[in-house]
Amino acid sequence: MSVSKEEVKHLAKLSRLEFDDKSLDKITNDLSSIVDFANELSNINVDGVKPTAHILDIKNVFREDIVDKSYDREEILKNAPEKDAGCISVPQTVE
Repeated sequence: MSVSKEEVKHLAKLSRLEFDDKSLDKITNDLSSIVDFANELSNINVDGVKPTAHILDIKNVFREDIVDKSYDREEILKNAPEKDAGCISVPQTVE
């Protein structure tokens, strides 16, 4: 199945693109090659091949959630230029 110039012109119109005749010929040939290649892929025998969503096995790796001592708040805030109520104070960015 090849792509016609009329189809490319229609797609260009829908996409609000403009092509000169030379570009139109090249794009028509390129799109035809792409469609032909996609059609070739549909002829490949995939019997017995399991469907995959990713080429590698993906699995979640969870670690045990361990409660640990946190950082000292005063130690964290000692280098802050401004602080208020135990938090770093920054200039307002949204009105």
